[in-house]
Amino acid sequence: MKNVFILSLVFLVSIGSIKAQKFKGLDKSPLDMIEFPSSNKETNKLARILYSRPQLKGRDLADLVPEGKIWRMGANEATELTLYVPMKLGGTTLEAGSYTLYAIPNGEQMTFIVNKATHVWGAYSYKKEKDVVRVNIPITESGDSIEAFSMAFEVVKEGVHLHMGWGTSRAKVAFTKASSY
Repeated sequence: MKNVFILSLVFLVSIGSIKAQKFKGLDKSPLDMIEFPSSNKETNKLARILYSRPQLKGRDLADLVPEGKIWRMGANEATELTLYVPMKLGGTTLEAGSYTLYAIPNGEQMTFIVNKATHVWGAYSYKKEKDVVRVNIPITESGDSIEAFSMAFEVVKEGVHLHMGWGTSRAKVAFTKASSY
């Protein structure tokens, strides 16, 4: 009887461990990363952005990113900017460190926000008093549509432009050198 009990216990534990080994499926809004410089061979990175890439899937962009409301610039966790060197945005120097990016779309422009809160999910815990800088940037329209929200860095003489696009909407924000690097 004792052996049957032990055998049953071992069987139940092994079933539990089999279930524990199942892996989660792919995220509907996959995590992506961009770096500046973007070359994989470059070891001296100056900036990195981690963000989730929501997809339109036939939905209207205005429903996903409503005007006048705070947006986490992606999906899932709020978008995270890491600067490895000080950079300027709109005349404000951002020290090296991690930040959260938000935006508020308003017609033909958006308020681009760098916030000092980190490791937050969505925009639910957004606090304006933690904003480090806010800049208004124009939103333009393109003839091409992008299914998944996308970001890319472009090197320019003064620093780097962060390009953002989703659907036919496009925006860019300029980060400039805070000092020579």
